[in-house]
Amino acid sequence: MPWTYRHASREFRAFLDDVKDATGLVSDNSAYTAVDGVFRTFRRRLTVEEAIAVAQVLPSVPRAMFVQDWDPAEAPVAFTDRASLTREAQALRPHHNLTPDNAIEATARAVWRAVDHLAFDRVLDRLPHDARAFWTVDAPPEDLAQRIR
Repeated sequence: MPWTYRHASREFRAFLDDVKDATGLVSDNSAYTAVDGVFRTFRRRLTVEEAIAVAQVLPSVPRAMFVQDWDPAEAPVAFTDRASLTREAQALRPHHNLTPDNAIEATARAVWRAVDHLAFDRVLDRLPHDARAFWTVDAPPEDLAQRIR
């Protein structure tokens, strides 16, 4: 059994805690909505093959979130500036969304702390340049070290 399935709850708890710490959000629900918005925003810019490649390297619960409610028949849209991408993430469930302006950076930090860096780098190397920029975090390497494993 893959480690990520055996320890899914532990991984997801650490992932959400990382998002809450970085965003200042206090509830799991708010952190979940922020991550969901960020994942959907990013996924909209990928082909089906690219999105599946990204999902493959995420821990089990974020992987499920990444593909949840996805219509793979939709054509990818272009990357745009960070402010526009952030507003798009914040637009998910607008009446229940407390997603802060740093949601992309916070989610990126949590992703880096949750994934195998070599595997994630290999996937990002196959994606458009803007995809790597989306997941770039201005933090010392030790702050992005894989948290669980």
